[in-house]
This record gives sequence, structure tokens and C-alpha cells, in this order.
Amino acid sequence: MDNTQKQDDTRAPSEGLVIKPSAVERINVIRTQKNDSELMLRITVEGGGCSGFQYELTWDSVHNDGDNVFAQCVIIDDVSLSFLKGSSVEFVSGLMGEDFKILNPNAVSSCGCGTSFSI
Repeated sequence: MDNTQKQDDTRAPSEGLVIKPSAVERINVIRTQKNDSELMLRITVEGGGCSGFQYELTWDSVHNDGDNVFAQCVIIDDVSLSFLKGSSVEFVSGLMGEDFKILNPNAVSSCGCGTSFSI
């Protein structure tokens, strides 16, 4: 895959990731608060958690080899993307607080906290 394809934000959901407007808006707010226009949300899938895999969300301004950029504000490495194909990311606010939420159609089960899943 060449860099043009990796940077393409218009991929079909089955091929990549959909970043909802609520997530883009929240990331832009955090960029402004931190005074860092290059800051992006990095999503990584790791082994562990109570359901087998878990999401790790961190802030990063560095793009590594094998990184995919979505909506110019979310970074996902190639390995993690294989677990997230067809997923969407949104920012939700509710009675229990505010957080980024990943809706992953590949997950057959997840834990109550929403950060751990199994395939």
C-alpha cells in the first residue's frame, strides 16, 4: 500500500475506519487546549483485557512506518487496523462521563467497560 492510499480518508468502512464528526470536533478541541495542531488520537489494539484484546487510546504527534491516518486526526498502525476494519470512532457524553467510543463490528463480545473485546 502506498502513502496515498494510507492517507486516504474516504475509504469504505469495510476497508478502514469511519471517524464520526463528534470525534473530530473533540480532537480539535484538545489540539487547541494543548496548542498542538499536529496532535492526533492514536488507537492501538493490544492483547489483554478481560475479553482478550483491548483498545489503547493515546495522544501522538509522530507518524511511524505502517501508520494509517484517518480524517487527519486519528492514527492506527497496520496491525491494529486489521482488528478495526469497518469500525467507527465517536466521542460521546453522558451521565457516566465523556469518552471516545469505538464501535467494532468484528467484536463478538466485549466487557462492560467497553475497552476490551474478543474476535
